[in-house]
Amino acid sequence: MTFEQLRIFLAVAELLHFTRAAEALYMTQPAVSAAIQSLEAKYGVKLFHRAGRNTQITDAGKLLQMEAQKILEQVALTERGLRELNNIRQGELKLGSSLTIGNYWLPSKISQFKHQYPGISVNCTLGNAEEICKGTAIGLFDLGLVTGEVKASLQNCLSQEVVESVYAERLAVRYRLQIVVGKSHSWYKCKEVSPEALLTTTWVMRESGSGAQQVFEQALQSWGIDPAQLNVVIVLNSSEMVKAVVESGVGAAAIPELMVHNELKLSTLHVVQVIDREKGSGTKLEIIQPVWKLKHLQRFQTRAANAFEVMLNQGF
Repeated sequence: MTFEQLRIFLAVAELLHFTRAAEALYMTQPAVSAAIQSLEAKYGVKLFHRAGRNTQITDAGKLLQMEAQKILEQVALTERGLRELNNIRQGELKLGSSLTIGNYWLPSKISQFKHQYPGISVNCTLGNAEEICKGTAIGLFDLGLVTGEVKASLQNCLSQEVVESVYAERLAVRYRLQIVVGKSHSWYKCKEVSPEALLTTTWVMRESGSGAQQVFEQALQSWGIDPAQLNVVIVLNSSEMVKAVVESGVGAAAIPELMVHNELKLSTLHVVQVIDREKGSGTKLEIIQPVWKLKHLQRFQTRAANAFEVMLNQGF
């Protein structure tokens, strides 16, 4: 079994069409068919069912597809490592980031890295925390940056470290979640509410895979509030959308402080502090989002990834 055969097989498996796969690979259709037939003959299995113009992948094909992807990804990673042995003037850095980090904090870090290493190509993918954790676990990203939890099923293959620096305290403040409302909300002129009052308003939420949503639900539970009891009227997959909807007057939301700085200055949004008056003079309840740096425990780490880690820990 050769790498070329695997590359051809994966193209056919993705497109489920021999002619289109040949075009994508700049090969002839007979050459593509011959490569697949050679694999099938050598191992005595059918990788595809072909009926006229229809092509379907078999169970054996699905198994090979999964393993072939891992093999070629590992080959590509090894090649990257070999190219970087002497220096890190050339290469690629693949980052995965949750949306808020990627939109508000990470761009300046990537810019700083590019100034130091202009020859390194930086590829950054944004998604919710769950997507970034999964992507880092399967090798799509050298490093993942999220504010949510890593699922138990992924913890055995991912390392999870809080991003630390001499400015760690400042970072924690910037990634605090704030409960905000718009001008038409009954809480707009309130400075504080009790934990129990959170059950009396409508809410605009992020989806369950969001790091911000996970942190908010954990905070609610620590305050003795069941998140399932909140009156959630809208669920969105973008904190920017959540902010816009709340600003227009629908419900309350827990949004990263970094995202609402301008709106608070303009007074189009108002922060409501949760205070537990049952504990003496009143305890201020805060929602802090740690920033987690994720990497695969067993995969080779490129020098570019190591250099980016060093930069993250040096300061902000």
